[in-house]
Amino acid sequence: MATISVAGQALMLMPEKCVFLPESDTLLVADAHVGKAVSFRALGVPVPSGTTGETLALLSSLVPRLAVRRIVFLGDFLHSGRSRAPATMAAVRQWRDAHRQLELTLVRGNHDDRAGDPPAWLGIEAVDEPLRQGGLALCHHPRPQPEGYVLAGHLHPCVNVSGRARDSMRLPCFWFTTQFAVLPAFGAFTGMQAVRPAAGERVFVATPEQVFELGLLARAKQR
Repeated sequence: MATISVAGQALMLMPEKCVFLPESDTLLVADAHVGKAVSFRALGVPVPSGTTGETLALLSSLVPRLAVRRIVFLGDFLHSGRSRAPATMAAVRQWRDAHRQLELTLVRGNHDDRAGDPPAWLGIEAVDEPLRQGGLALCHHPRPQPEGYVLAGHLHPCVNVSGRARDSMRLPCFWFTTQFAVLPAFGAFTGMQAVRPAAGERVFVATPEQVFELGLLARAKQR
């Protein structure tokens, strides 16, 4: 992981593509898109199954390891109305039953507008952006807010990283600008959008093993 300070708060950037706020034991998750695969299959698109279970299992692994007390979903918890398929909701209910101690909050995103708020039995408080957290403004859309420095999702950011053999790969990233930061998409079945950071902006690449700052890696290669 990588730990940085933003708006007076410590942010732990996790390889699992989420942010942990240790001062409040809060986990920030952007763009879970639960039920995206089943939504596609309902439209006749042949996509892999089991991705919702993979997303929920990853959440389950983080809760005890970080001693998480609260999860804030930064928009797009459900992918669409079709995400409420019985098998998907059964998996979500089983996950919630195993983590009844957690406080759950959803900052509504554009997909939540279409899918509707999560079922009442899930016990998620759904709110509009921004949600204040100290000097931070928790949102879905990455745009400046007077309430504080914005942590958001929506873009599913990634960067192209080149290797020594001139090959390259796209990797999810955390993108920090002067007024907002964008988290990578957490869901197991989500696309990515390449971002082009401006001078002075910071990018942290997430791999399954570690998080590293892209500029620091480039400078290390030049030595």
